[in-house]
Parts: sequence; C-alpha cells; structure tokens
Amino acid sequence: MKDILTSRFVEEMRRTTANMYRLGWDERNGGNISYMLDENEVKEYLDVKKTIREIPTGFNALPLAGKYFIVTGTGKYFKNVDVDPETNLGVLRIASDGETAQLLWGFKDGGKFTSEFPAHMMSHIARLKVNPENRVVMHSHPTNLLAMNFVHELDEKKLTHTLWEMCTECIVVFPDGVGVLPWMLCGTNSIGEATAEKMKEFRVVVWALHGVYGAGRSLDETFGLIETVEKAAQIYMLTAHLPRLNTIKDEDMVKLAELFKVEYRKDFLNLN
Repeated sequence: MKDILTSRFVEEMRRTTANMYRLGWDERNGGNISYMLDENEVKEYLDVKKTIREIPTGFNALPLAGKYFIVTGTGKYFKNVDVDPETNLGVLRIASDGETAQLLWGFKDGGKFTSEFPAHMMSHIARLKVNPENRVVMHSHPTNLLAMNFVHELDEKKLTHTLWEMCTECIVVFPDGVGVLPWMLCGTNSIGEATAEKMKEFRVVVWALHGVYGAGRSLDETFGLIETVEKAAQIYMLTAHLPRLNTIKDEDMVKLAELFKVEYRKDFLNLN
C-alpha cells in the first residue's frame, strides 16, 4: 500500500483547508468539506476490507451506499489539517444500509465527521441527480458575503443580481445564481433537507446570517465558486455606501453568458 499522506486527495484537502483558513473563511472549527473519492484510488492507499469503526450517519444515506468520502472532523480547526491530517480528516464509506459510515482511516483521536455530515450527504445526493460529476460539498463563512447578509435583501433574485453586477466574471462562474435559506438551526436534518432542496437549482446556497454551501466537480472548482461569490460581496461592501456611477448592464450580462455559452437564470435579469 502507498502512504495515504502522499495521496492526491489528502494533499488537496490539506491545501484547500489551509487556504480557506488563511482567507478567514473558517475561523476556529467553523466550516466543513466532504469530497467523494474514486474507489480504485482509495484502494491504492487503504485496505477497504478493514473498517476501524462504524459511525451512525444520522439519516438514511442509501443513495450513496458504497461511496467513499474524505471528510473534515467535528470540532476540528482547518488550521490544523495540514500539520495533522490523520486527526482532522477521515476517509469513510457509506454502508449498504445507508445508516452507517464505515471509517477506514483518520479521526485517530476517536473523533468523527463534521456535525453537518447529514447536510453534506443530502446535498451530494441532490447534486448527483443534477450533475453526475459532482464530487464536493463545501461549507464556509466568507466574511464579506456574511456581512452582506445583514445589509442586503435576502431575496434570491435580488441578491444574485447584485452579485452579478459586481464582477464581469460572476454571471459566467455562477450563472445558476445564488440560493438563499432563512436563518435555521445548524447541525440539524431540517437545514440539511432545505439545503438539498435548494441544491436542485443552485450550486451556491447562502445560509442566512451564517455562511454558505457550495458544490462542484472538484475542490478547486468549488473553492473558486465560493471565492468568486465572496469577491463580488467584498466589492459590494466596499461600495454600497457610495453613490454608484457605473454598473454592468443586464444586456451586457446576456452578452457575457452567450459568449461563454453558459445557461443562466434569465428570470434573475431585468430585461425589456
């Protein structure tokens, strides 16, 4: 067996969590990531017949039975993942009944996956129905997007439109817009179910006054998706109190979407 610490997926998780902490998106133990892995790749590093222990999933994840994930741990700090991945990360497989996660590596201090694990798995199930190539669900607390929650209407069309106006690339990077949930108690199946429902339409879902969920085909893509939304929110927060002299017009957003051949939410634009 190869050393799992040299695996592509562990190295990617180390880099990504370090970047998210560096940017201030994931203070203390805030934020979590789940990344679906290819079984053949996992077998290069782990004996998949050896289960360290079983952890209840907290809901029935039957559609993901047999799938492998690397996941951040509950109560773990992103800043510590790079120096001690085996304590702060875990590789697991969803058991055949969907009720149990079989730990294959990690959480060596006896810990377990993030408390938002059900929300992550529900979002994976929803996104895989939309895009079978989806592999990542990422939750974080980007500073400017969170600040924007307090001063901007939390209406999906209005929030998306404002963000699209902030950077030329926005309608290209998240043409499906931004979904919004009202404030809800985190760590519950209710918020997981609500997030999964939004994930049928959006790859980015704002948890009002809390943070954001993003989904994508890779860690890079998902990170870049949230990064772009956060940059747009930063520009908004830097300029919201000033008179606006210029803006990207809706007809120009259409030109961008058509040039880059992306399907965008036409109902989120104000066109004659």
